[in-house]
Amino acid sequence: MSELTGRSALVTGGASGIGAACARTLAARGATVTVADVDAAGAAAVAREIGGDSWAVDLLDVAALEDLELGTDILVNNAGVQHIAPIEQFAPRRFRELQTLMVEAPFLLVRAALPHMYRQGWGRIVNVSSVHGLRASAYKVAYVTAKHGLEGLSKVTALEGGPHGVTSNCVNPGYVRTPLVDEQIADQAAAHGVPEQEVLAKVLLTESAIRRLVEPDEVAGLVSWLASPEAAMVTGAAYTMDGGWSAR
Repeated sequence: MSELTGRSALVTGGASGIGAACARTLAARGATVTVADVDAAGAAAVAREIGGDSWAVDLLDVAALEDLELGTDILVNNAGVQHIAPIEQFAPRRFRELQTLMVEAPFLLVRAALPHMYRQGWGRIVNVSSVHGLRASAYKVAYVTAKHGLEGLSKVTALEGGPHGVTSNCVNPGYVRTPLVDEQIADQAAAHGVPEQEVLAKVLLTESAIRRLVEPDEVAGLVSWLASPEAAMVTGAAYTMDGGWSAR
């Protein structure tokens, strides 16, 4: 498919997981993709694979993003991390870091990208949120707060961008088969008092009607559709891909 030929795309957190899958899918559909990640080597490897560019960037360094100008047609805000702890034990510094990475940095990237999108009368912003942008879980106060904030950013961007041909949407997967989820297993086991091998069945997937992890390529397929011409009238939306979790 080549419906994105001639378009440029920027994917944050693109060195692995959902971001890498998005970069590959957007490139396969014709876009020229810049893979952005704090992991410079990983970003460069994905960029070489897809014939794109890489951008080694620490999105926690928000001061460096304040005067940024982006000439990208498609912006995928995907970078994210997780931290699990009860609220009373949650380090304030860690809470702030998650808000910076998953709310403030996306705001600054949207801010940097909109002038170019407005000038050409076309743009696509896709924010990789989570079912936790719509639902809460215990021990994830920073992540849930940040994803709810990202939902608000996406909706305001949709309202302001609509008259200029720019759409903004969220993709809300459940647990995806990525290193981010793999790293949670031990923490979840400790927090809930269950063996690690039982975390998927007894903790992560208890609310899902379809009891399996989401695959990164499945998320990437939805992201690439939202970036396509067919999704021109889709904006301000949150697309769940959670196996039925949010149907409850």
